[in-house]
Amino acid sequence: MDRFKIEGGRKLEGTVRISGAKNAALPAMAACLLTNEPVHLENIPHVRDIITMAKLLAHMRCRVGSPDIPPSSFTIQAETVSHAEAPYELVKTMRASVLTLGPLVARFGYARVSLPGGCAIGARPIDIHIQALEKLGAEITMEHGYVEARTKRLRGAEFRFPKITVTGTENVLTAAVLAEGETILENSALEPEVTDLAELLIKMGAKIEGVGTSTLRVHGVDRLHGATHTIIPDRIEAGTFLIAGAITGGELLLTNCEPAHLAAVIEKLKACGIDIRCEGGGKLRVRAAKKLVAGDVTTEEYPSFATDMQAQFMALATQANGVSHIRETIFENRFLHGSEMARMGANIVMDGNLAVVAGPTPLSGAPVTASDLRASAGLVLAGLVADNTTWIDRVYHIDRGYEQIEEKLRSVGARIERVTQP
Repeated sequence: MDRFKIEGGRKLEGTVRISGAKNAALPAMAACLLTNEPVHLENIPHVRDIITMAKLLAHMRCRVGSPDIPPSSFTIQAETVSHAEAPYELVKTMRASVLTLGPLVARFGYARVSLPGGCAIGARPIDIHIQALEKLGAEITMEHGYVEARTKRLRGAEFRFPKITVTGTENVLTAAVLAEGETILENSALEPEVTDLAELLIKMGAKIEGVGTSTLRVHGVDRLHGATHTIIPDRIEAGTFLIAGAITGGELLLTNCEPAHLAAVIEKLKACGIDIRCEGGGKLRVRAAKKLVAGDVTTEEYPSFATDMQAQFMALATQANGVSHIRETIFENRFLHGSEMARMGANIVMDGNLAVVAGPTPLSGAPVTASDLRASAGLVLAGLVADNTTWIDRVYHIDRGYEQIEEKLRSVGARIERVTQP
């Protein structure tokens, strides 16, 4: 099992290229099941979840090819699917496996998908996915840890999501594009990854209105065709590196960004005194604050402050002057990194979904354990400013969503290495 060894105390300076968004690439790969023609996806990040999804599609007898090693693009062709099933053994570490449910039942009339795994950040049930697909005419049963869906053909319907769900919106949208008639989805998620998926589907021949709004109107078609699509940049990776530059007292230039997707994060970091400038052409420059001041954040659905940036902001708050209040409203179990940062000397008090962080507090290197993908990133940031050596266990979490993060950090001056334990 791999660990990270970090020697803190170095300013980060230089240029970092932001990778494609894992959370946009995964639904795009699942959407390739909707056509028998090749779909070419570019700007694919080389992370563990992408590899798992590629293996899953190959298990279904899709052709998955890439001209590069490691792959930065995929050509996926689901000419036929002989195994319309996502088995537990392949998907137990990846929640995004559930995104194959909608496309499979829409095109082939049958799907059997293991209930998803992923990070230990709280309950993320798929009951809303099931309610919506049943509204579209699917017959669904659940037994032995699997969801089975059957239909002769899905039929358009109106459905209002009782709560905002990104994967739910994506799953139902990919089902509705091949349903007979019109589907209206209300209270849909607004995340850029949903919009990116909708734009891919439109390139494939889907008829979708209201893209980028909470009401999606889908006119079902009989078939979709192949397309070429470039995945959007990863807004969470970009936000993580913005904080990395600021927390270490350095200056970073981030390229291949989409600043509009980071508006809430940029606004909050600027309020803390950090200098962030858009330089055009998908570039962001971050300079450390002359005086880093505390700030309060509440995680909410896009376009508000993302829950996936909460752990990174907590690391920043440990170095800010004053008291920061961090309220988590999306997941009920997403403060596990707080206790690990406290082991490094952070002054953090957690009460339910509220964390109160007093700073600035000198951090000291310690052995810590990552509990989930974004907690890993928060602990890496803490390690970058801690004295002495920080050891981070279970970095397989960070490998699920960050492409070669230790190499990118080393390229701008960090002392971080991956150590493989025997």
